[in-house]
Amino acid sequence: MLQRIQTAVGLVYPPQCIGCGALTEKDFGLCAACWRETPFIGGTVCDSCGTQVPGSSDGHRITCDDCLRSPPPWRDGRAALLYQGKARSLILALKHGDRPELARPAARWMAQAGRDLFRPGMLIAPVPLHWSRLIRRKYNQSALLAQHIGRETGLEHCPDLLVRKVRTPALDGKSAAERVETVAGALTVHPGRRDRLCGRDVLLIDDVMTSGATLSACSRACLAAGARNIFVLVLARVAKDT
Repeated sequence: MLQRIQTAVGLVYPPQCIGCGALTEKDFGLCAACWRETPFIGGTVCDSCGTQVPGSSDGHRITCDDCLRSPPPWRDGRAALLYQGKARSLILALKHGDRPELARPAARWMAQAGRDLFRPGMLIAPVPLHWSRLIRRKYNQSALLAQHIGRETGLEHCPDLLVRKVRTPALDGKSAAERVETVAGALTVHPGRRDRLCGRDVLLIDDVMTSGATLSACSRACLAAGARNIFVLVLARVAKDT
């Protein structure tokens, strides 16, 4: 009976590409054209931040020049996409276009990209929004991603582990140093959730990584509250200058 209902629904509402609306074989997927235009990160990546690096893996830890000069406070990081082209338009639709359904396929891409990060007993937590922005947007896109990644991996998910105490201005257009200064002291662990991270590995989830300033602030807050190791997983990262 259920299969008949699903078949009928599929006839009335056939699967469409999440990028352009063209017909596809499965729900929550990309058509061939959009898939080609979506810059998935592959090949050799920096173990610290997930950016693509030249060469091939030799079995040892790989670290890009930026992370060698300024090591992040987290242990390992990965990203599914480069923040450009079709990826940028999909993320903006998720973030500002009232399309929360995009979080489901995006989380699958992230789970694939971050498969080396997952640890038994790991706690998943999103980068938080300030309550005023949450009211305006109606949802936190990073929290939606974290929720779906929890379902994909079976790991525990804590949507309010972190709190943004200060409504910081937008970071667009700011330098790396200005970003660090802007978020300094703005993020903390929820006082009622500290016991959930003590001695545990924490996986922080965000939609986009640019300089890593926000994720660094979240990482330091978690470590100060007693977390063991911090890992970060983002849907997309801004390509570094080479």
